This record gives sequence, structure tokens and C-alpha cells, in this order.
Amino acid sequence: MEYQYYTLPNGLRIVHRRVASKVAHLGVVINAGTRDELPHEHGLAHFIEHMIFKGTKKRSVFHILSRLDSVGADLNAFTTKEETTIYASFITSHYERTMELFSDILLNSTFPSKEIEKEQEVVIDEINSYKDSPAEQIVDDFEDQVFTGHALGKNILGTPKMVKHFTRETIQRFIDENYIPSKMVICSVGNIRFERVIQLALKYFSDFPSKPEIRIREVFKHYNPTQKTIQRSIYQSHLMLGSAAYGYSDPKRVALSLVNNLLGGPAMNSRLNLAIREKHGITYSIESQYTPYADTGFFNIYMATDDVNIEKATALVHVELDKLRDIKMSSRQLRQAKRQLIGQLVLTFDSNLNDMLSMGKSMLVFDRVDSPLDVFRKIELVTEEEILEVSNEIFAPDYLSSLLYLNKSKNKPKP
Repeated sequence: MEYQYYTLPNGLRIVHRRVASKVAHLGVVINAGTRDELPHEHGLAHFIEHMIFKGTKKRSVFHILSRLDSVGADLNAFTTKEETTIYASFITSHYERTMELFSDILLNSTFPSKEIEKEQEVVIDEINSYKDSPAEQIVDDFEDQVFTGHALGKNILGTPKMVKHFTRETIQRFIDENYIPSKMVICSVGNIRFERVIQLALKYFSDFPSKPEIRIREVFKHYNPTQKTIQRSIYQSHLMLGSAAYGYSDPKRVALSLVNNLLGGPAMNSRLNLAIREKHGITYSIESQYTPYADTGFFNIYMATDDVNIEKATALVHVELDKLRDIKMSSRQLRQAKRQLIGQLVLTFDSNLNDMLSMGKSMLVFDRVDSPLDVFRKIELVTEEEILEVSNEIFAPDYLSSLLYLNKSKNKPKP
């Protein structure tokens, strides 16, 4: 894969990959997410993601949504702890139409008061829907527990009380301070010449004024392991174990990605799935996840089980963690783990949409995009000793935190 790069005079970066396909994918990734919010702005990055489709100086909500819907394109957006992304998939002949629309909603949104009021109710409903899903709620609660007192611990949606106080002025201030060219990347995949991509970007994005970066992210420094139990009106017990982990700049993140995939990744032969679901049949859902951030990371293991099985299931999870800490993997086991992860990544890279989104994130973090071969080489370089080292650091008993959702009618077993 060949990636092509260009930087506009105002500092906005472009990355493009040309592919022989009738479908193109275009995105704008902004290096501004939940962790960039001030205390009184909790949930604002996500709220703005909703509001940028609600009207510009020349388009109503209807005209924004119809601009791409009318030609069969798919327009979407999402917010994470560290970025906001707007993207679309469309027939290549509609490339300029898409580029122009992105420019309009990012540069000329008006944020009408009536639309703000309507969207506040929509987002509050979204917040309340999470409360009905303990499997989703526990992730937010546990990340807040791991990153206590830091912006990374805040959930993405915010709170109803906070969302209700957002105004046009609040929104515009956040955009003025965060939606600046040096923090934005246009990522593109499609059968279009790179010269044409640059031409259109210059035409539609040169009006973005270059500004100094005012907001500086607070680096996460102190992680304190804690154990918590919360009683809720639920049918099953839900448990999350985990800790702070390695950030993007830490070379150990590759080894931890391997460990995560081996332990509780998406494959049915993950160690946790085999040991607890397949062998003992005491859980339907069990998985692990590793999310690196700019300066730290988040590792967690999640499972849900009947109340009577929670102590046994928890003990079995610790047995698997003990194995990773105490038993060095054989070279054959490591080869199999690498082959599995690389195979999964090949499937991911086969999606041009996934590749486009990954390109934007990589540009924000590394100012470059690694080819699949570069990624595979890094995985192949991981040693048995590194797997053991990472496991002993992340899974040390006194380093792990835990959060248990327990049925209100039951006693509290020790997690």
C-alpha cells in the first residue's frame, strides 16, 4: 500500500491511498475529544459531533442530510476520548460533493438554538439508554475508576445536567479552540488522483484560519489500583478487571496487543473463552480489551455471569492471568499467537473504510501511516521474554483494579 501525504499552507494534513474501486471513502479527523473538555464542558465534544449536521449558513438540516443521502452515500461521525471523526462512503464521482459538504459543516455551522434544544433531548435519551445496559455502563464507571480525577476518566456522552447547559457560545468556543488546521487530518481512500485530492482540499479547506494550539492536554501520571462493588437492580453480576496500560509511544504496546488478543480477543479460542465459557459453561460474555491513548492506555477484562458463579469465574480469570505471568510461552505458542493476530489484521486492512479511519488516527498520533507490512514486522519482532514482562507488569495482583456490579438482593463477594 502506498500512502501519499500533503500539508496545506494552513497546517491541515492530508493522507491518501489510491485504490481501484468504484467506492471512495473520505474523512476528517480532529484531534479533539472528551479529554480536551474543560470541567464545565463534559460531553461537549460528543454534542458537537451531533450539532455539526444541524445547519450551516447556506444549508438547513434537511439539505445537509440530503446532500449525500440523495446520491446513495453513507454519512456518519463518532467521538472518542481523543478525537472526533466525520466520514462518508460514496461513489467516486461524488468526491467533490463530499469534500465541499465537509468544509461547509466544519467551517460554517450556525448551531441554531432550536436545534440545540432538540439535540439536547436526543443526547439525554442516549445517556439514559446506557443506564439500561450494565455491560456498557460498567466500562464508563471502570474507566472513571482507573483514571480518577483525570479527563480520560470522563464518559464521552456527559451528564443530562451538563448537556442541558450547552449553548451556542459554549459550542463555538470549543470549536474555535480545538477545530484548528494543525489538529485536523483529511484522510482519503479511493480511485482518484492525489493531485485532484490536493486541488479540492485547497479549494475547500484553505479558508480554515491557522491558529496556535491554546489547549494543552493534561498528561496522566498517577494510577492507583482500587477495588469497588456496586449494588444494582440487575439479573446477573458484571465484573471488570484491569488497569492503566501503555500509550501509543510505548513500544510495549505491541506485546500487550498480542497478549490481549491471546487472552480475550475476538476469536473463540481465546484463553478466557476456552477456560470459562467452553470448559465450565458459567458465562456467555467474556472478553478483554486494550485501548492505547497518547500518553497512557486502558486494559480491561469484562464478563457477566449468574450471581452464584461470580466467585468461581473470577478465580478462573486469575488462574489465566497467573499462567501468563508465571509461564513463559513456547516459541510455537508465540508463533501461533502472532499468526492469529496478523490474520485478523489482514481482514481489517481489507476494508478500505477501516483503513481510511486508521490512516487518520495514525496521522494524528505518529504523523505517518505504517503499511500493513510494517505493522506485521513489529508483531513478528515480539519475543517470549517481552510477553512475560508485559504480563507481569499489567497483571500484577497489586496493580489490578476491579469493579463488580452485584444484584442488590445478594451479598457482596470479594472480587
